[in-house]
Amino acid sequence: MPSSLLLTERNRLLCALPQHERQRLLLSGETVAMHVGEVLFEAYQPIRHLYFPLSGFISHSYHSSDRRSIELGLTGYEGMLGATVILGVDTAPANAVVKADGEALRIDIRHMQQLALTCPTLLSIIKRYLYVLLAQLMCNATCGHYHGVEHRLARWLLTVQDCVQSEHLQLTHSDLAGMLGVRRSAISIAAGLLKTRHLVQYKRGHITIINRQALERETCKCYSILKSEYARQLEHIENSE
Repeated sequence: MPSSLLLTERNRLLCALPQHERQRLLLSGETVAMHVGEVLFEAYQPIRHLYFPLSGFISHSYHSSDRRSIELGLTGYEGMLGATVILGVDTAPANAVVKADGEALRIDIRHMQQLALTCPTLLSIIKRYLYVLLAQLMCNATCGHYHGVEHRLARWLLTVQDCVQSEHLQLTHSDLAGMLGVRRSAISIAAGLLKTRHLVQYKRGHITIINRQALERETCKCYSILKSEYARQLEHIENSE
């Protein structure tokens, strides 16, 4: 396989495409670096490019009128940023900011709209990924209302680990407070409990997951539900090729 196609093996959605569709995406896009703090989308502003992360991860958040924010979801190598353009909408529904350095395949929105018309598997994958995003939003709303901070923290740590594929996470308590929409003091208490149970270790700006299996037992069911649903949708695509 050409080295350029091997690049797409680093994103699960691209990997699910037949080779000729992957080749067309590569010819239409470019590999770019993503840096922590880089703003890729601003809510209700025009989308110019779509991103398929190859490493690192992106945070989706919404800011209220009183400047408070809450995390809506994360996108890493398992997904893409900008899937809503296939609905004919060229504005971003939320802010998207890089939270861990990495790389992405970036494609101009006009090229993607053209590709979606002539690449049936690509279109099917994006539609199913949109379904996964919708399920994630609905699950997050329920989780944030009914589940405790400790269980939600365990879930987000596992989700971030899935995105970066490493047990070493560069996250501050302030980052986690923003993700969960709670006070920093609540994160300190919840993280302290996880540390006491020897599930994580942390020092300023760094968290290390030292017992993933035990951490999975501490999280709410939302984590396994969403992970299973993503796998089911991806399996459907792979089996239909």
